[in-house]
Amino acid sequence: MIEILITDDHPIVRQGLKKILEETSDIFVSGEAGSGSELLECLKCSDYDILLLDISLPGRSGLDLLKDIRTIKPAMPVLILSIHPEEQYALRALKLGASGYLTKASVPEELVRAVRRIAQGKKYITAELAEKIAFDTTSDISMHKSLSDRELEVM
Repeated sequence: MIEILITDDHPIVRQGLKKILEETSDIFVSGEAGSGSELLECLKCSDYDILLLDISLPGRSGLDLLKDIRTIKPAMPVLILSIHPEEQYALRALKLGASGYLTKASVPEELVRAVRRIAQGKKYITAELAEKIAFDTTSDISMHKSLSDRELEVM
């Protein structure tokens, strides 16, 4: 059984994700957090197999929290699930220690696929992002890599 901690500031999103994930026989949502501070408390109190983390949280961003997560639980796989396009944040999230990146526009089956892949110790990005990385060296991906975390947040 893959135990998940969902961190998103919108309760309706957390409930929807929980419903999607628990329709499978091998995934169980064992914790929820609505903010970065709640997330850090959950990580100190319990163990989870995977953290599902939104970037846009009140107070501190998910990307900023990744640094603390790596200190508290260095081996915990983190799947970023965000409204922001992959081109804007995926590579930065992976460099900061995320195990995968998925947009909230993805179909439910892709979320389940990503969770299972990350549970196996692998990384997850969509085929579209992989293709852009492999074949498009002049895209916005390169431009975003040069921005600092704060510059990207302001942008």
